[in-house]
Amino acid sequence: MSVSVKRTNIIDKEKIKKLLQKEGYTNIYIWCDDKDTFYDWHTHQYNEVRWVYDGSIIIGHKEGEIKLEPGDRLEIKAGTKHWAKTDTGVCYVCASKYES
Repeated sequence: MSVSVKRTNIIDKEKIKKLLQKEGYTNIYIWCDDKDTFYDWHTHQYNEVRWVYDGSIIIGHKEGEIKLEPGDRLEIKAGTKHWAKTDTGVCYVCASKYES
């Protein structure tokens, strides 16, 4: 599946960073979007994780929409077309991984 969500209940950003690093993810950083932020259809060059620790965000992809809330971990395969929006604002940990 090109988009998957795990409901982890983990919202400690430092713990999230350590878990992702253990899994081989790189380019790990914190990102926050204000209320009413919208990212139009786009793709990423690498496999990406967005792990929400505060607020919520909606991710759209060809099979529908997913609402992410604190503790939710989204994994998006490289090249997967998707969009994102937030009605309330959101903060999450981002990470990338290259897989051949």
